[in-house]
Amino acid sequence: QVQLVESGGGLVEPGGSLSLSCRISRNIGNIYDMGWYRQAPGKQRDMVARHIVGGRTEYAESVKGRFTISRDSDKNTVTLQMSSLTPEDTAFYYCNARQIFNHQEFWGQGTQVTVSS
Repeated sequence: QVQLVESGGGLVEPGGSLSLSCRISRNIGNIYDMGWYRQAPGKQRDMVARHIVGGRTEYAESVKGRFTISRDSDKNTVTLQMSSLTPEDTAFYYCNARQIFNHQEFWGQGTQVTVSS
């Protein structure tokens, strides 16, 4: 079983920055695609950013140029650096790991990000 633990959420003013971190309980190496998803109240969970094995990254259109995902396979962590935050970024943010061979997925418990003045 893979366990993911997110940290770094909180309250930030519009235009501010926040960094989320996800620590994974096993070696992610080159067999797990890693991603961040978010879910606002009453809405579905959507992909925010993904870091694919091999180095390719994907971003939702709404966060391109503002968010950056990175992974450290030695430390088994994945980070989401967020800047120029707006109230529309307010949501519960979840870390995701997907095994590239069997597509088994694992989720963290999530961390709340609130953008408000």
